[in-house]
Amino acid sequence: MYNYIIGKITDKMEGILVLENNNIGYEVFASNYTLRTLEHEEGEVKVYIYYHQKEDAVALYGFCDKNERDIFLKLISVSGVGPKGAMAILSNIKPDDLCKVIAKQDLGALSSVKGVGKKTAERLLVELKDKVNILPLEVLGEMGQVNLESTEIEDACEVLVSLGLTKMEAIKLARQVYKQNDSAEDIIQKSLFLMKK
Repeated sequence: MYNYIIGKITDKMEGILVLENNNIGYEVFASNYTLRTLEHEEGEVKVYIYYHQKEDAVALYGFCDKNERDIFLKLISVSGVGPKGAMAILSNIKPDDLCKVIAKQDLGALSSVKGVGKKTAERLLVELKDKVNILPLEVLGEMGQVNLESTEIEDACEVLVSLGLTKMEAIKLARQVYKQNDSAEDIIQKSLFLMKK
């Protein structure tokens, strides 16, 4: 229903910001990450929105960027994790760090979040394990899984993802076939050849 709201932040409370647009103040639930990111913004800001409706309530959840909202949507797709639980996780673990937690299957880091029990943390890691394409390429690079300093590797991975692979699959292939001085086209061709085997 709502994609984003552009407006001025007129008030902030714990876990909530008030965003004024056309003389209407929207109360928006936000993570600590979003609140910190927007803390020093002056004038109008763009806040990406998730609209949540239940039988007895309507709530807006706001995010400073699309990446955080995408991760939030992945979290609430897991059985037993609602919007408030997902927001609690994002308030304690930054989006990029959460991606790393999922990729590394770090149960301790996830279960340390207040309100997330061990069983819920295990379910999150299992169900989101194969959705690790939420990881930006640069984050995967930081994890040491592949050297992304080469723009050829990064370009090849983006093409492979566009062909239907997850980022993890694309990076695994690129890492497997890459030879020094390969162009992006070389990496793609060798990757496609390997896929056909």
